[in-house]
Amino acid sequence: MKNSSVFQHVRLVLALLVIAALPACKGSDSKPDENKPAAEARKETALRNGFACCNLHYEGDWISDSNLAQLAFIPAGTPIKVKKIEGYRAYVDVDGKAMRLGHDYGREQETTEQWVNKIVVLEDPKLKIAKFPPLTRKAIEAGKLLKGMTKEQVIMAVGHPQTNENPRLDGPYWRYWWSSFGPYYVYWSGNKVSKIDGHSETVGNMTYKGK
Repeated sequence: MKNSSVFQHVRLVLALLVIAALPACKGSDSKPDENKPAAEARKETALRNGFACCNLHYEGDWISDSNLAQLAFIPAGTPIKVKKIEGYRAYVDVDGKAMRLGHDYGREQETTEQWVNKIVVLEDPKLKIAKFPPLTRKAIEAGKLLKGMTKEQVIMAVGHPQTNENPRLDGPYWRYWWSSFGPYYVYWSGNKVSKIDGHSETVGNMTYKGK
């Protein structure tokens, strides 16, 4: 009888331990679901939120790294949210409108993510543009160029030059495109534009003539 009583006591203790462990097991099972929103929130936080580095030319919903100057453009400083990078394109929200960034030409020189990070900057360029001389500011707002502009100002006005044609930015000139068949060249004297060269009509289109 004594052994039987001890056996029953042990069984009772084991049963109580199992019952006590059940809530913990349930809590453990529920953790992935509970943490899922947090994981999604972390993923959302990791997306790049910023501003257009420069005037970004587009066709339909497509913004290419060719940045053809004859196309309409999204002004520098426009809010952009990068939602996904997939292959050579990035899916973005441009001031509430769904668009795509297309890494069409500079694929061998930089990754899509590196290019996107140049296009979508964390600091609003409008803050700097507002401090530029009035003529320079108006030229940038028009997407055009002036002699004497700095490299930073040129990028704000007409975007980054294609990295496949301009792998280094310390050369004597940058090559840009007005259209698929209309290149033009921005020549440098130090950090300032010394000349805008190309077909006369293209140069005329890219040179700011306002006051």
